[in-house]
Amino acid sequence: MSAKRARLDRFISQHCQIPRKQVRLILAKGRVSVDGQVVRDADCQIDQFSQVMLDGQALRHEQPIYLMLHKPVGVVSATKDDEHRTVMDLLPDYKDKGLHIVGRLDLNTSGLLLLTNDSRWSKRIMSPEHKVAKQYLVTLKAPLTQAYVKAFAEGFYFAFENITTQPALLEILEPHLARVTLHEGRYHQIKRMFGRLRNQVMALHRLSVGNLILDETLAVGEYRPLTPLELASIFG
Repeated sequence: MSAKRARLDRFISQHCQIPRKQVRLILAKGRVSVDGQVVRDADCQIDQFSQVMLDGQALRHEQPIYLMLHKPVGVVSATKDDEHRTVMDLLPDYKDKGLHIVGRLDLNTSGLLLLTNDSRWSKRIMSPEHKVAKQYLVTLKAPLTQAYVKAFAEGFYFAFENITTQPALLEILEPHLARVTLHEGRYHQIKRMFGRLRNQVMALHRLSVGNLILDETLAVGEYRPLTPLELASIFG
């Protein structure tokens, strides 16, 4: 998931198999453009989506990909697994596109899963400093009470990691059904929080990430690209 940045002269040298001294002469003659602009600076930094042209011929023009998937239960959030189907098995047209998962869902959790080849975008979503909210629908074994709302708002201390969870919003929709909004994503966090209250999570479904809501028209296992409007609105 590293941001694939490189110096322009190094990229051309490696791509065209020519010495960097020769690359600098090519640049000086104005034969190279990056994203439609002639570039003569050998130190110019390019990333994985920069359109690099030499004498009008594309050396690289990779397009960013942003997908939403309605993840089914029983599918792992991984690119490879020896025991279970992975989310990449649901995306046959994108297997060789360098996608990675933005905020994994465990085997028994369903709902909105984002995938991309844009590491800067995914890091921004997952970064604690941006506090992108994730909303879940949770089905519980035992009935809920107002004590749950208070406990989630106060946070839970987990001694093993020596951390206290950030305040979370719990809304009781039905006696056994809650909507939970988190601004962090620790390992099995929701299940562990309800576990502290001696209540078993029977089903967990992610509804949204930031302002991006799972498309209700997507059947379980289906996916589609995000729209420009969705990309623009996810961070609010």
